[in-house]
Amino acid sequence: MGVAERYLKVRSELEAECARAGRAPGSVRLVSVSKTVGPEAVGAAFAAGARDFGENRPDGLLEKAVACPQACWHFIGNIQSRRIPDIVAHAALVHSLFEERHARKIDAAAAAAGKVQNVLLEVNVSGEASKGGVTPAEAPELLAACAALPHVRVRGLMTMAPQGDRVVARETFDGLARLSDELRRGLDAQAAAVFNELSMGMSEDWREAVAAGATIVRIGRAVFSDEFQA
Repeated sequence: MGVAERYLKVRSELEAECARAGRAPGSVRLVSVSKTVGPEAVGAAFAAGARDFGENRPDGLLEKAVACPQACWHFIGNIQSRRIPDIVAHAALVHSLFEERHARKIDAAAAAAGKVQNVLLEVNVSGEASKGGVTPAEAPELLAACAALPHVRVRGLMTMAPQGDRVVARETFDGLARLSDELRRGLDAQAAAVFNELSMGMSEDWREAVAAGATIVRIGRAVFSDEFQA
């Protein structure tokens, strides 16, 4: 099975999972995480209908965004201060913001680029030491700091669940959804209207994420690797 066939299979499964959860088809955006493949594989997925792609390194983002500029590019990796201008130049949405200093630098880079950068706040719901992100208790402070930056627009939250236990994954995703609801209640009407994204769920646990209310799932191996087994 090639990239196009795998993408179409995942897309079909995602629509079926939305239906099982009582959600409309198309209510969850599929970001094909292309960090392990080259531009040719991206092109194959794009030809099959993929429009959103995710990269976790600035160099990969630049290379593939230039090769496929008609796609919507997401930055999902660790943010390095010195590479923020490169990220802002090519990313429609940054999923992994959790430091105020980076928010300020994104604001400056976006101002220089003449854009408002859409971001998600990364939250470490599970508390794993190996994962980045603010704690749920710290999220309101970071959200308030971002609200003061004219070239940063917070669109919602992102998290990663512990691997290997789908029950724990579902608990993690439910926790992020509850936090999103709590934070939204504290926003003014304009900010609340665009604070509507939940990026959660990867190849192993995206079904649990859909059931918990994800609006974006980040799927790499199930799209790009023949070796992945769901």
